[in-house]
Amino acid sequence: MIELKNVSKWYGTFQVLADCTTRVAKGDVVVVCGPSGSGKSTLIKTVNGLEPFQKGEIIVNDVSVGAPKTNLSKLRSQIGMVFQSFELFPHMSITENLTIGQIKVLGRSAEEARERGFKYLERVGLISQKDKFPGQLSGGQQQRVAIARALSMDPIAMLFDEPTSALDPEMINEVLDVMVGLAEEGMTMMVVTHEMGFAKKVANRVIFMDQGRIVEDCTKEEFFHTERSERAQDFLSKIIH
Repeated sequence: MIELKNVSKWYGTFQVLADCTTRVAKGDVVVVCGPSGSGKSTLIKTVNGLEPFQKGEIIVNDVSVGAPKTNLSKLRSQIGMVFQSFELFPHMSITENLTIGQIKVLGRSAEEARERGFKYLERVGLISQKDKFPGQLSGGQQQRVAIARALSMDPIAMLFDEPTSALDPEMINEVLDVMVGLAEEGMTMMVVTHEMGFAKKVANRVIFMDQGRIVEDCTKEEFFHTERSERAQDFLSKIIH
């Protein structure tokens, strides 16, 4: 469903991605991890064209992301994205946050959009909050609304960019539980995270990045239970302890 071939990206003279190649099949849950500044977030943002890249090719559901004629708005409507900082519209109610994308991008009626949005708000356990505004919710609740908003667009895959890193520790599990449920239902997912417990529980592959390169791309069993590169071993020893 998602294929990256020798993807490279520069900010000026600084190379942030270097010849990154990987594939994500339908139903895969791929955790992308690595030290800060290794290019993880940039990598997944290239998948739906939020970050342009200068070299290589990215194919999503048979569409070339970097091709000049590709309709990126249409592509992004098919690839759900959940950010570190929620990105909800603060001046809109939760219901409005859930429906505006469906109405503007997918052309759904307000009634249909509400019905769809409420289905996923119920799914993340927050239907009782539908009339509130983002500022009235906790961080964990806002992130769950952001997930419901992405799901209401009927995505073929979901990208998560460190979805729990801005949350207080007691709120992390409520978001991870929703993500575990999605993975168990077969949603195709790429997740940038330091939550190794999540990786062990639901990922079927782990990508480890360092200095813009994919250093490891293997099953979670191989990543956690066999001898890996020295850089990956060093990262794991620090993060797990």
